[in-house]
Amino acid sequence: MMAAARMLRRGQSRATGVGSWGNGEEPAPPGNQEVAAESRKSHRPVKRQRKAQRLHVAYEDSHGEKSEGAEPLAVTVWEPQDWCQQLANIRTMRNRKDAPVDQLGAEHCCDPSAPPKQVQRYQVLLALMLSSQTKDQVTAGAMQRLRAQGLTVNRILQTDDNTLGKLIYPVGFWRVSLAHGDRAGVTLAWQRHRRQRSKVKFIKQTSAILQQRYDGDIPASLAELVALPGVGPKMAHLAMAVAWGTVSGIVDTHVHRIANRLRWTRRMTKSPEETRAALEEWLPRELWHEINGLLVGFGQQICLPIHPRCQACLNQALCPAAQSL
Repeated sequence: MMAAARMLRRGQSRATGVGSWGNGEEPAPPGNQEVAAESRKSHRPVKRQRKAQRLHVAYEDSHGEKSEGAEPLAVTVWEPQDWCQQLANIRTMRNRKDAPVDQLGAEHCCDPSAPPKQVQRYQVLLALMLSSQTKDQVTAGAMQRLRAQGLTVNRILQTDDNTLGKLIYPVGFWRVSLAHGDRAGVTLAWQRHRRQRSKVKFIKQTSAILQQRYDGDIPASLAELVALPGVGPKMAHLAMAVAWGTVSGIVDTHVHRIANRLRWTRRMTKSPEETRAALEEWLPRELWHEINGLLVGFGQQICLPIHPRCQACLNQALCPAAQSL
């Protein structure tokens, strides 16, 4: 009975033209299994490839209006609001060029007639080394005394430490009135004494290196300048600009303070070196040389470290810090 039933179903299948695959095809002969496999492939569902769609990016233009574009946008550099007007106002306030830095800066402390040029460059570097934590007027006075003795690498190396310390005094010192038993004042005076002694040591060490390695000249690269004893990033950048005429960066305590007050950095910075890196990300390079002297004088006359003269500043309405000072 069961065999008869199987024969009956097989006959019905042939009558309807439906093979054992259920697709209306006859089973492939034993020798044609590869053809059968290809046949089965041709009847499998085909995945339809989706057409690539162009991504539309929404963005805001300089006026704050949103729009959409089909093309990828170029990366825009962050820049502070109103900086062009703020800079123009500072230029106006500094147009008389009568700040201490304009007459007593490092570029004014060297002897322009001293031959050869390497002597002038050495004097610029020495002025910068003396200027650390020292007012321009004090640095200029020390440089005048040194120049009167003959300010060259060989002359400095021939000068004993005590004499050199007297020539640069009061560089590294501030006047202090010591009351009897004033322990804090004594400690402060000792720290200042150590600072002056350090400057004498650094000047001697740097002069010896310049004589041995650079024939009395100063290095012409930032990395080599920073490697000299007592020469930091600020001095090195300024030496490159003043002595070699190469603008390599922006760095100064006044620039650091003013840039943060005007919000010229994306976030508040903690050091002049951090400020330099932040400014150089967006400030056009052709302004780097100008900005240093411009802001130094502005910081000496109006944007003072303590009690800035906001009432006399043209940027009072544009300065975020002026609203809180």
